[in-house]
Amino acid sequence: MVAEKEREEDMNVPESLVVETDSLEKAVEDAARLWDILPKDVKVNILEEGKRFLGLFSRKTRVELLPAEDLDVLKGKRLLSEILEKMDMDVEIEVHEDGVLNLTGADAGIIIGKYGETLKSLEYLLNLISRDSSPSRLIRLDSDGYRERRELSLQRVALSSAKEALRRHRPITMEPMTSWERRIIHIALKEHPEVETRSVGDDPQRRVVVWPRGGNRSRNI
Repeated sequence: MVAEKEREEDMNVPESLVVETDSLEKAVEDAARLWDILPKDVKVNILEEGKRFLGLFSRKTRVELLPAEDLDVLKGKRLLSEILEKMDMDVEIEVHEDGVLNLTGADAGIIIGKYGETLKSLEYLLNLISRDSSPSRLIRLDSDGYRERRELSLQRVALSSAKEALRRHRPITMEPMTSWERRIIHIALKEHPEVETRSVGDDPQRRVVVWPRGGNRSRNI
């Protein structure tokens, strides 16, 4: 309940639109254009049905329109949909409860790429494009549980890097990672008694360095 309440507080949900219309389809398209999202992501509540007389509307339909999910997430979904369409990818986009955009379908494996490089690059591109309109919200991508598998892999890599740093008695610089991946490394080694971590460099080449505790931080940065 607490996590759900926190998520609701973090969501960007504009006030709903209440309109009277002769065309529900046009009303949805207008709302989607206003919010910069896909028409299928506009939720419609019929408040009052229109009435016809001799084949014509004598009273317009009154509807309430609102985004089906967090507005920032849906803007990212629309942008991602356009990119995938240009790439001619057979991929469906789902919005998960935690706001992650999940990619599924025949070409999902292509989108992930080797070691998740394509997925990471696409995520970086989306956040770069949308940072002006959604500066406080990062778009996160997943593909049928890839993030969970990647998290387990990163935890193993973190422990391996710690052992290597201790064996060599010097810092170990890891591969460039996204902010989410770096956070996994920091958390995995946070309680380690013999090593400490620090992020260095600038995105998209920002990476984690693992130091033996008491080591010289001026080296290998």
